[in-house]
Amino acid sequence: MSTPPRVDPSPPSWAVETAGLRCVLGRRPVLDGLDLRIAAGQFVGVFGANGAGKTTLLRCLLGLQPVQSGRLRLLGQDGVAQRIQVGYVAQRDPVGADSFLSVRSYVGAAWRGERWGLGLGQTRERTQAVDAALHAVEADDLAARGMDALSGGQRQRVRIAQALVNPVRMLLLDEPLANLDPQAQQRILHTARRLCTEQGITVLMTAHDINPLLPHMDRVLYLAGGQGRLGTVDAVLNGPVLTDLYGMPMAVSRDAGYVFIHPAAGFMPEGAVHCGHGADCGHADGGEGA
Repeated sequence: MSTPPRVDPSPPSWAVETAGLRCVLGRRPVLDGLDLRIAAGQFVGVFGANGAGKTTLLRCLLGLQPVQSGRLRLLGQDGVAQRIQVGYVAQRDPVGADSFLSVRSYVGAAWRGERWGLGLGQTRERTQAVDAALHAVEADDLAARGMDALSGGQRQRVRIAQALVNPVRMLLLDEPLANLDPQAQQRILHTARRLCTEQGITVLMTAHDINPLLPHMDRVLYLAGGQGRLGTVDAVLNGPVLTDLYGMPMAVSRDAGYVFIHPAAGFMPEGAVHCGHGADCGHADGGEGA
């Protein structure tokens, strides 16, 4: 008598599930029918041209950007009820990120609060939370430094520590590698990878250049034309998939381990829908790329 195959009774644990997600900025649909399933504990790189919807997607997950239609489940619950368990580092430095505030005070300002401000009481618990957050990004030695005395890479790691000062299950990083040297970029990428592996935190990181993330991420999410494709690098970054997303012939070249995405025949026209410079590509979120 043959043994029946083993069936795992536990369903997959999805950190993000969307079905037909639609989000409009002004009169332009930025996300239009987006279907996603991102597993818990994965490191996902989010890519696409300016205006493709990278920042908009993160803001939708945070409940900062209204969703016009479609379904969104975050950390196992409908809607964004779980957003208190989501850490976020925006493209722009918030108030205090370049001030004389000490690193410890800056990170502690976000403890047990969904809004910016200094919490009162429970000093021991706050100190422990700040110490743990700084340790998670290898910034213990920066605690007494002023924010205005940090390098760009140090400041970015401290900003990530602030996003981790409360217990989170997901971390959203919007262009955290911008304007950093390669060494600082790799330190942040190693930190993100470690948070996934050791703490089971799901990380979504937007970026323009895919190459620094290649050794670290589990999945690629590529956005274009309101749609998206999620999968491994080889499954997503190929001519047929990108051609379907962009609605024009696209190609992927590889050289010495680097990946280059480009139109199959010459350059993308300046006024093309996906080039990021069209007249209808204005952003309604304070100037950050959508």
